[in-house]
Amino acid sequence: MTRVETLLWVVLPYVAITVFVVGHIWRYRTDQVGWTTRSSQLLESRRLRAGVLLFHLGFFAVLGGHILGILVPASLTEWAGVTEDMYHAVSVTAGTASGLLMLTGFVLLMLRRGTDTRVRAVTTRTDRLTYLLLGVMLVSGMYATVGENLIGGGYDYRETVAPYFRDLFLLRPDAALITEAPVVYRLHVIAGFLLYALWPFSRLVHAWSVPVKYLTRSNILYRTRGGSARSAGART
Repeated sequence: MTRVETLLWVVLPYVAITVFVVGHIWRYRTDQVGWTTRSSQLLESRRLRAGVLLFHLGFFAVLGGHILGILVPASLTEWAGVTEDMYHAVSVTAGTASGLLMLTGFVLLMLRRGTDTRVRAVTTRTDRLTYLLLGVMLVSGMYATVGENLIGGGYDYRETVAPYFRDLFLLRPDAALITEAPVVYRLHVIAGFLLYALWPFSRLVHAWSVPVKYLTRSNILYRTRGGSARSAGART
């Protein structure tokens, strides 16, 4: 294993994970005011709604597929009666559909940000780097799914990429596994590691801001000028 391979497939993953965790703690403790999406909805909302909906629907589907593909070994699906052909068909179909949803939403959002002067004016350098890494991940992921597996001869990532990630979690990384994967898979993984390292310092932190307290907070009271109060029928 060369030094470059060690740096990319052993050092980078753990550095990215460390920065991801420590960076979020630092950001939360020092910049709670900036812990936001910095939404540009007030500047333009019509195209934002469509892009955000498609992007997030596709994202959650893609995330679920990645989790299952990495954590569930081939031996377990075979034990459950799922043949390799069945798994491949479902994986390619679902992966292509969810990837297209996410990619379409991403393109709409990027077109909006690039063509609306007001939205473009509030785009930071960190935003641009985030969008670049997301774009690389989306394009490489779609190429791996459609180009390698649907149009091409197919590639079983569960023999290399998935075991590599499971070994990472077990603190015994084997770079030889990932280096056997096609270039597009390796590019996809590297872009992912870099995005994780950037995440705490970008607007992506909004992913952890789930409004759980909204479900249990008290009703809002509206008071008239006369001093009487009435409780809102719905939380607003």
